[in-house]
Amino acid sequence: MELLTDSTALQRWIDARRAAGGGIGFVPTMGALHAGHMALIHAARAQTAHVVASIFVNPTQFGPNEDFGRYPRTLDADRVLLTEAGCAALYLPTVEQIYPEGFQTSVRVGALAEELCGRSRPGHFDGVAVVVTILLNRVRPDVAFFGLKDYQQYLVIRRLVTDLVLPVRVVGVPTVREPDGLAMSSRNRYLDAESRRRAAALYRGLSLAREAWIAGERDGTVLENRVRQVLQQAGIDTVEYVSLREARSLRSYTPQADREEDPVMLLAVRVGGARLIDNMVLSSEEGAGLSI
Repeated sequence: MELLTDSTALQRWIDARRAAGGGIGFVPTMGALHAGHMALIHAARAQTAHVVASIFVNPTQFGPNEDFGRYPRTLDADRVLLTEAGCAALYLPTVEQIYPEGFQTSVRVGALAEELCGRSRPGHFDGVAVVVTILLNRVRPDVAFFGLKDYQQYLVIRRLVTDLVLPVRVVGVPTVREPDGLAMSSRNRYLDAESRRRAAALYRGLSLAREAWIAGERDGTVLENRVRQVLQQAGIDTVEYVSLREARSLRSYTPQADREEDPVMLLAVRVGGARLIDNMVLSSEEGAGLSI
């Protein structure tokens, strides 16, 4: 695996792969990699000839009281995982390379980014949108891969790519879970043993909501309350939101007689020292996600 530490080296690598033929797949990450990230690499390898990942802990998507300073940074272990997964190159830009002196531009997606995590973390998706735009313009991939655990982020990026006519296809990869259902996340490292036990309630709550949906329940409040009850019983510290939304628009879910939108249940909680998010598309097989 080649290590690319500046934009010149990156462009040379991209140009050489273009000349060799075959598509370029891109997996942007913030590092602290786990099996969920490796699923993105495997998906990229299955669909493109040349796969490049990036690791960049983006300061503009963290709020002033969030965990930018302590976000896990495990570069040596990350490089081993990427190499074993067959990633061809790793792009490692610095903050100064992404945001050089005098940088002033912002990217704002709009209503899609204002609810849910956008409400809990003001400015978060603006930071995501600008760094993704920069990375996509630098890497110029044919296909970019994002995990569906960050469901709202995935939809925000799809909207961004569509609205700005960026020449890339965005693919969502289903959430990879631990044996007890907890979605794999770099922030799971913050959990002590007791918090880790309580965190398993996220998947149990989502699964109960999906079971109720399959059994015919269509009242969003009832479904949300099923999830909240499970979280409360598990002793979850703080519930930021539990919300049933339309899966493609994230509008509040309202069943209609003439059509039935796919519903996605989304949640964000704080357990111990970690902010965890998860989601489940209630109408899809195993709740894994949609082809959207």
